[in-house]
Amino acid sequence: LQKELLKYKQEARNLQGIKDALQQRLIQQDASVLQLKQELLRASMDKEELHNQNVDLQRKIEERNRLLAEYKKELCQKDRHLQQHQTKLDEMVRQLSEASYQQVDLEWELEHKEALLAHCMKREAEE
Repeated sequence: LQKELLKYKQEARNLQGIKDALQQRLIQQDASVLQLKQELLRASMDKEELHNQNVDLQRKIEERNRLLAEYKKELCQKDRHLQQHQTKLDEMVRQLSEASYQQVDLEWELEHKEALLAHCMKREAEE
């Protein structure tokens, strides 16, 4: 009986050692699980923050694209106005050039008539 008792005591000690080792391992696993949960929470928070930043950046991009479209529209209008003014300016330059040619023709005609008049007056004075 004593041998059996010693055998069972030895077996109980072995089982207690196994139990203690398993409990220690369970504590370590619980600590690891807790650490992983903390890391998961941090990662989730980081992901949420990145999502919010992404949404904000998307909003800013849309706003800038809207402004860019407005600026392009304004630029096209200004280009049209500039083209219209350029056409008017070209027409005025052409008209001014024609007027200048007419002025030169009229001045030449005036000089010619003055010369004829002077010639006629000289002839009349001689007669």
